[in-house]
Amino acid sequence: MCGTGATLYPSFVPLLNKPAPADPEGAGTTSARSPLSRVRTALTVFFALDGLLFAGWVVRIPAIKEQTGASASDLGMALLGVSAGAVATMALTGRLCRRYGSPAVTVACAAVLSLSMALPPLAHSATALGLVLLVFGAGYGGINVAMNSVAVDLVAALRRPVMPSFHAAFSLGGMLGAGLGGLAAGSVPPSVHLPALGLLGLAATAAAGPALLRAPSAPARPADTVRSIAPAAGNRTTGNRTRGPVLLLGLIALCTAYGEGAMADWSALHLQQDLHAPPGVAAAAYALFALAMTVGRLTGARLLERWGQTRTLVAGGAAAAAGMLLGALAPNAWLALAGFAAAGLGLANIFPVAVGRAGELAGPGGVATASTLGYGGMLVGPPAIGFLAEWSTLPTALTTVAALAAGAAVLAYATRNASAPPAQRAPEDATRRSGAASVAAGAPGATGP
Repeated sequence: MCGTGATLYPSFVPLLNKPAPADPEGAGTTSARSPLSRVRTALTVFFALDGLLFAGWVVRIPAIKEQTGASASDLGMALLGVSAGAVATMALTGRLCRRYGSPAVTVACAAVLSLSMALPPLAHSATALGLVLLVFGAGYGGINVAMNSVAVDLVAALRRPVMPSFHAAFSLGGMLGAGLGGLAAGSVPPSVHLPALGLLGLAATAAAGPALLRAPSAPARPADTVRSIAPAAGNRTTGNRTRGPVLLLGLIALCTAYGEGAMADWSALHLQQDLHAPPGVAAAAYALFALAMTVGRLTGARLLERWGQTRTLVAGGAAAAAGMLLGALAPNAWLALAGFAAAGLGLANIFPVAVGRAGELAGPGGVATASTLGYGGMLVGPPAIGFLAEWSTLPTALTTVAALAAGAAVLAYATRNASAPPAQRAPEDATRRSGAASVAAGAPGATGP
């Protein structure tokens, strides 16, 4: 992960360079791998915590609206605080990761996000709500960049494409947060519910944080310094070579997040308004979409091992495009639900793979760029669908999700040959050569070069 300075591998790669001690029962190999397992478990906790806290806040928005007495338009302006805080922080977080290390920034942002959960119940006007949501958005945007940067480096150390599993944890955390929030909404006021979630977040951060902060480290090597997305004078060529592919990967993430945002806000209305589905069936639209995304992410590592990144992205984009066309244009609710499920499976791994690949190319700065563009897509999607629905119809507007999913597939194919320059690959190549004995011995989770 990003250690002090502009290094990528110092926290994890030394483990792969150490041959396992002789042990007839394989205990040495297990011992050598256990630090990576602890880091992976801790990182999974942070991804799940992020989803839990965000969903816990979202489900209490109606109660906070009533508390502040805000009109719909005032509430909309206040909610922009989340977006503004997140987008403003994401670019800064990439720099902080390069300076202080992604693990430390992840823990700090998790603490900020947890503490900020207590702020919305203190707001009694739309203006005050918008200001406190800037803090919430800053924590949310920061932890998303930092923990994805950790994940990129852990994937490199494990030599397994496990990035989707972390995003599956985020989805599961979101489902749990939404479920608990729904149960609490009828009897527990936000002034109790949200601070309680914040305390839970601080406890989880205290429990999982040390595993990240105590990750083994090693001194930076000269070759590692070229991983910075803001290259020094001698590295401008490297930066120029990676900037274009990183932006394209960010656009892929944007296309995916556009669909996620649109599905969250418009899928239920489409079923109820256009296909005359009962409220219960209509409410199942996004739940089914989210469940399909979770299942797709849980199986993402195996899919990536079998197909590779490019095929996974292209196939996912194509499946999502076909599914959304069916969901938008189906003549009845059941076919539409099948289409939404297919779209969820197709979109499941595109965002995590795109962000991970951007991190491989340009370190934390690449993660920040791709995440910021992706988050922008989530912001643009719902209002764009609304505008197009007013100009035409909601089914027609939803076909733009299919168009952008197809666009993501095309962009994925266009970036199929993108790779880090030779100087950037040097540390990884050396690691793979020196770690061959450990991999051949069957170290858990290793797939080889």
